[in-house]
Amino acid sequence: MSNSLRGVVVSHAGLAQSLVTAAETISGVAGALVPVTNEGCDGGSLKARIGEAIGDGPAVVFVDLPGGSCLAGAVRIARDQGRGIAVVTGVNLAMLLDFVFHRDLPPAEAAQRAVDAGGRAIRIPPA
Repeated sequence: MSNSLRGVVVSHAGLAQSLVTAAETISGVAGALVPVTNEGCDGGSLKARIGEAIGDGPAVVFVDLPGGSCLAGAVRIARDQGRGIAVVTGVNLAMLLDFVFHRDLPPAEAAQRAVDAGGRAIRIPPA
């Protein structure tokens, strides 16, 4: 098993799969991100899905919204597993692209880099 961080993208409906597909297509890096949807499951099932996607290694869990079932499941997993899992809300494509190229960092550092990259990508372009 690789020492590289795993990225888990958790979302409502099919957003996670779409973001993972786009990140892989743009970056050329496959297998660094795992999509998880909350579709058709309760809180316990979602927590299990997230845990399975994380596996045994360190991970950064990217969640679509700063509240709701996806965040609750991710935070519960991070608390249960202790160190080695960082949770980021407000996932966007720019942060995922940064993440796939910096998976050699500790989870907290990779998460902060991704947040910074994602934040820089949000702007109103000049008219």
